[in-house]
Amino acid sequence: MSTFLSSVAVLLSTLALGCSGYVAYELFTLRETLNATNTNTLSNSTRTQVPSPTTTTPSKEPTASPSPATTSSAIQPGQFVQPAFGNKAEVELLSAKRIKDPQTGNRDVINVQMRIRRLATDGVSGSDIISVSSTTARNPDTSETYKGVALDRSTGSVSLFQVRPQASADAYVWLRVPDGINNLDIFVPDTAAFKNVPISS
Repeated sequence: MSTFLSSVAVLLSTLALGCSGYVAYELFTLRETLNATNTNTLSNSTRTQVPSPTTTTPSKEPTASPSPATTSSAIQPGQFVQPAFGNKAEVELLSAKRIKDPQTGNRDVINVQMRIRRLATDGVSGSDIISVSSTTARNPDTSETYKGVALDRSTGSVSLFQVRPQASADAYVWLRVPDGINNLDIFVPDTAAFKNVPISS
């Protein structure tokens, strides 16, 4: 009887030991599986959090491209001033602008505007008259000369005697100049020549 009980006890012990080993094995396997799962999850999470390298192109700031220098053909104040009647007066060109002839519609007219200033306080006679309508022009390249359009297309004449000292009188004249000419030598009577005057449009 004791032998039988001993055998049963041994068998139960063996079964218990086997069960304990099996349980331990299962726990080990489960732990490994959980570790592997955690590792993969962590790896995936880390991989997701790490931003993939991207090629960034430095932003180009808009740079102002150098625009070609604009050359103005307008006469600047004080650019063309010449003495008249010696030192009794001076004539300043204010503008030389190409305009359209109202009768023909052609752009072959130059409107020359000038300012005549009396400098002398005495010694001015009644004959000191600048005939603005007699103003002419010359092509500096071909030496071709151009005259006024008509007497009624100018202020006529300016008498220095009627202008007070240090005062001035404005005048103008229309000259017939073919289109395409951009510079002129302008000759106002009894006044030094104005060379290479730009024509504006």
